[in-house]
Amino acid sequence: MNKSIICLVCFLSFCATVLSQNRKIDSLKNELKNHLQKDTIRVRILNNLAYYNYRNNPSLSLQYSDRAGKLADEIKSKKGKARSFYMKGITYMEQTNFEVSINNYKKAIELYTSINDLKGLAGCYNAMGVLHKYRGNLKLALEYYKKALEIDKKLGIKKNAPHYLYNIGSIYADTGKDQEALTNFEKALNSFSKDKNQYGILSCLNAMALVYENRGNYPLAVEYHNKSLEVAKKSGDSLGVFQSLNNIGNVYRQQQLYDKALSFYNQAIDIPQANRNIKSTNAIKNNMGVIYIDKEKFTTAIPYFTEVIKLSREIKDNEQLAVSLNGLGFSYLGIKKYPEALASFQESNKITAVNQKKNDLVGSYIGMSTAYYYMKKYKLALTNAEKGAQLSKKYRFLIHERDAYELLSKINNELKDHKKAFVSNEKLKRLNDSLFNGENIQKITQIEYEHKYKNELESAEKRELKLTKTVKTTSQNLEKSQRNLLLGVIAFLTTTIVLGAVIFFLKLRNEKSKTQNIVIEQKLLRSQMTPHFIFNSLSVLQGMILNKEEKKSISYLSKFSKLLRITLENSRDKTVSLTQELIAVENYLELQNMEAAQSYEYTVSVDDVIDSSLFKIPPMLIQPFIENAIEHGFKNQKKDKMIDILLTYSNKELRCVIKDNGIGIDANQEKENKHKKSLATTITSERLKMLSKDFKMKGSVTVEDRKKYDKQGTMVTLVIPYKIELT
Repeated sequence: MNKSIICLVCFLSFCATVLSQNRKIDSLKNELKNHLQKDTIRVRILNNLAYYNYRNNPSLSLQYSDRAGKLADEIKSKKGKARSFYMKGITYMEQTNFEVSINNYKKAIELYTSINDLKGLAGCYNAMGVLHKYRGNLKLALEYYKKALEIDKKLGIKKNAPHYLYNIGSIYADTGKDQEALTNFEKALNSFSKDKNQYGILSCLNAMALVYENRGNYPLAVEYHNKSLEVAKKSGDSLGVFQSLNNIGNVYRQQQLYDKALSFYNQAIDIPQANRNIKSTNAIKNNMGVIYIDKEKFTTAIPYFTEVIKLSREIKDNEQLAVSLNGLGFSYLGIKKYPEALASFQESNKITAVNQKKNDLVGSYIGMSTAYYYMKKYKLALTNAEKGAQLSKKYRFLIHERDAYELLSKINNELKDHKKAFVSNEKLKRLNDSLFNGENIQKITQIEYEHKYKNELESAEKRELKLTKTVKTTSQNLEKSQRNLLLGVIAFLTTTIVLGAVIFFLKLRNEKSKTQNIVIEQKLLRSQMTPHFIFNSLSVLQGMILNKEEKKSISYLSKFSKLLRITLENSRDKTVSLTQELIAVENYLELQNMEAAQSYEYTVSVDDVIDSSLFKIPPMLIQPFIENAIEHGFKNQKKDKMIDILLTYSNKELRCVIKDNGIGIDANQEKENKHKKSLATTITSERLKMLSKDFKMKGSVTVEDRKKYDKQGTMVTLVIPYKIELT
């Protein structure tokens, strides 16, 4: 269910790729215009024009390949004719017309075999491998890749190696062999980068991002997807842009940021070239259906899946058919149509068992187990849940593994096997939150406190020891100088100088200590905030459980553990990407908003000129002011609460403006303490002074009451020091 669409870029031609595709097309058109002689050169130019148009203008590609084929017949060039069939094959495949594509490949293979053109044969075998992978038959795809690789080894051709590495890596990725997949993708990426092959670079970046996404490393997945989006835009590759937008949407969907995910899906579907590829649009419709399942809008999700099932059957696309059948099954579970759900999961299971789609295969086992459980067929439910747990553990599908152990706990309870139910529940707890718990956070806070006071105690002991020695020395000198006034004066002056030096040294150390204390206090603020927030959240969660709000409490717990993980990760680093900081902010806003008493509306807007993946900023600058707005700004305000967050970049300044429509900072301070200054403002101001020196740029915080602008509420303006890391 959570599998992103596989790369759409086909490695079907091994001729050199230049930096700009449009420039290459213009060059070939000029060649065709100038070379009017009917010979193999003109056939080659026509076939090359077909190749450079097959992705973004398939109808024009077919026209060029038809012209090449007719001219090849006229001059009796079997090689040119074979190449024209090959070009038709990849063009029809891109349009998901698989049967016509296979027929053209077979004709090309027949002609290449007749003239013993091994290089042409290798290209056709590779193309057939891509086609069968496209259709979900991974075993057959791997066989064709190996045939092509054997021919190239026989011919001593090395330039095609990255294409094969990529294709074989994609098979490993689909069968759950993540490390083998990453190894192949990295090798291929290095080769493509050296050759400046934009299509190859784009495909490897997307493929690596998908592997990291399956591992749950979402920040790294988004980073690679954004890199691929940049490459696709620069090379004018519309389908590449489509693919990257879709994949970024998938990552946000995994993090339950559904509206953001839908915005990326809609951007992708709006690309005209995307609508020519049914497989691609099917993949996005499947993803949109899954979002509505996650939102528990099951009746809204069902039409998406039924449409994809129909289209996938028509073009014989087993990959998206399996995904949509699983989606339909989970939708039926949501509306309690258990027999219909079971039938969908069983059909998906048959397809994925043959085609080795491990992620969707595990999903079908969990789906069948869930259906049997609700139908009270507990033994069948147990068998499928155990199979799902076994496979998800083997292939490291963490979400599926969690779902499987949750089912096993419920099923074993129904079967009165409470010991196994307890074991499954313990595994479920470890999967949900094995590292990020309140006890660990308290230990971290305690360690920081102990470290701070231990240093202060040691420093005080050293000062006391030095002063004692000084006093003792002075006394001895005075005793010795009683008989000699001159020696006494000298002793007095010496003592004064020593004491002056000690005082100066202590002042110097005190100034350094102040600077260190600011850093430590900021770290303590992060650590203290987390347990305080945890205990409040646990109280809210306890209330939900006591009120028997099961679904709401599960959703709250999921969001809570995700926010806690992000907070811990960000707090360890001196800088984090702006993307990570915004994810943490949005998770915090969502979680706080789930409590009815604090319900409010919010927006998070980022200026179009900002690429949030490139900006590195100090963590935990924005959240304290959002917390102030929620905790203090909306006192006694029951409705129409609004928080707006806007990030802009102008004149080399990164600004974050946080507005609320609460009572305003002036009114709030009058109520609480006329002379009290916000702790968040004070500590952040001091922290920004130090950061400004470290980053060598301006950093500041300004808090204003919006009444000066004839509006209600408070406005906080942060000027954030940053670094830009170009990759």
